Amino acid sequence: MAFSKAKDFVFMSKVDGSSQRYIELLPEGFQVSKMYDLMVALHGHDSDRNQYASDERGECKGARDTASKYNMIYISPDYRAKTSWMGPKAEADVLQILQELKTKYKIGKVIFVGGSMGGTSALIFSSLHPDLVAGVSAQNPCANMIEYDNFQEFIANSYGGTKKELLSEYQKRSSELNYKNLTMPVAITTGGKDTIVPPESALRLANLLRESNPGNVLLIHRKETAHETNYSDTVEAIEFVIAKTIN
Repeated sequence: MAFSKAKDFVFMSKVDGSSQRYIELLPEGFQVSKMYDLMVALHGHDSDRNQYASDERGECKGARDTASKYNMIYISPDYRAKTSWMGPKAEADVLQILQELKTKYKIGKVIFVGGSMGGTSALIFSSLHPDLVAGVSAQNPCANMIEYDNFQEFIANSYGGTKKELLSEYQKRSSELNYKNLTMPVAITTGGKDTIVPPESALRLANLLRESNPGNVLLIHRKETAHETNYSDTVEAIEFVIAKTIN
């Protein structure tokens, strides 16, 4: 299978009236009368919607290729772009996109994927809205926003305040602390030498999910790698989720 030409969409965010964007790739031969499953791919810090729509790095190409293989609709939103970390406005934008897509198309199962900030955000959104997400694959994610110390200025701007000022928001967006909401199949990839998003919180989350969601968790931990997931591990992770949800 393959995708038709990518389309860049602009919409007005209901939360603040700003113009926001997402890229959509439809399966080749798409028919509006048919039902399609949906993959939502979330980019990393200091990037935007184009990363998961066109970048050839393993996490991005692996997501596109797997979505194409299973004839899925594939979207890559800005979700407040370079410094999102799935704050309240980004969350509202993604909810709006999903609502609009379900109005426009016949949508089946919805799977979230992403790397780094995108993997973190995929877990956050899935823990906040488990009723909307059938499965999630997170590459090199953070699962605890309270203990995470990098990019604090940007995260505070996205969340509406610092940890001291708005602890509840950071708790709400820490998937480790809300692991019982992750009732869907979950795949996580981590690198033992990752200093940008250290793997410890994601490893703890995987262990918690093995207890609360047995049989629905895959962890691929590479002790020798840093802040990256290669193509084959990305595909294996997403295939695990798809096998549990779509197949």
